[in-house]
Amino acid sequence: MSDATRHAAEHNPDDFAVQIADQVESFLVAVTEVAKGDEPASAVPFLLLEVSQLLLAGGRLGAHEDIVPDERYEPDPGPEPDVDELRENLARLLEPIDVYSEVFDPYEPRKAPVPARISDDLADVITDLRHGMAHYRAGRTSEALWWWQFSYFSNWGSTASAVLRALQSVLIHVRLNQPLEELNGLDTDQADLGDDTLEFEAGQVMAEEIAGPLGLGGEAK
Repeated sequence: MSDATRHAAEHNPDDFAVQIADQVESFLVAVTEVAKGDEPASAVPFLLLEVSQLLLAGGRLGAHEDIVPDERYEPDPGPEPDVDELRENLARLLEPIDVYSEVFDPYEPRKAPVPARISDDLADVITDLRHGMAHYRAGRTSEALWWWQFSYFSNWGSTASAVLRALQSVLIHVRLNQPLEELNGLDTDQADLGDDTLEFEAGQVMAEEIAGPLGLGGEAK
């Protein structure tokens, strides 16, 4: 039985591949909807929820034994869908908090944080996930799982984790009434930013300035 036939015949909700694909599909659909900007008041909480759920799928892939695809060479999944419009829409939607700082490897001592953008990172994650989804929809289930697992380790897992921390931090600042400092001058084009520089350039964007537009209202108890 071919991989495509197995995929059609075994669409069992208890199957590992089906569960991972469903979580990936849910993330792709949800982030695309958020990027349309129809519900800006719920953008950050909803993205936090979706990224958290995606990382559950990533954790399952990471804990799974190494997945070996049926074919030695990766079949061509076709042209990659363009994510520029989605990235730009997310950047406009999240403009007050889009730029954040991240340490790439917590096990590398004295590693300076670097600037990143939530919009860029989400678009990057979506590109990886869509690549695997193209294989899955074509019935190449083992290829899709291999790709999702490999790219989880090599890219989208750490990228989504960084986005999760950034989104969580925004909610923490607002819900606990801890004003954010301004991100004036902090940009992804800058390199070699140390802790002192990042702290200085954090400025004065107060929580109340971003809480309303992004639906992050809530009083500290």
